[in-house]
Amino acid sequence: MLESIAQFYQDYQLLIWLLVFAILLGFEVIAKVPTVLHTPLMSGANAISGIVIIGAILLVRETPSDEYLTLTLGLIAVVLGMINVMGGFAVTNRMLEMFKKKKSE
Repeated sequence: MLESIAQFYQDYQLLIWLLVFAILLGFEVIAKVPTVLHTPLMSGANAISGIVIIGAILLVRETPSDEYLTLTLGLIAVVLGMINVMGGFAVTNRMLEMFKKKKSE
């Protein structure tokens, strides 16, 4: 098991470091976004999460059944992407409710 993890790291070292860099850069960029721009940014994040979900499903579909690490990472990507998309839709729906006119009785 440890040997397969070491081999995976050896094979994909550049991509792993690129992922870590992208996470840190994304965190820095989003932390500096003004509050007014959060809703448009969330729409973009939902689109990106949709792409991640499709990519993860394709990855899981093409992976041999004995590669547990790849299957696990694909499953985690699908679950986290779905949580992000559903949370984004819930927050967007809640924000749109704020703009609806209240019915006068």
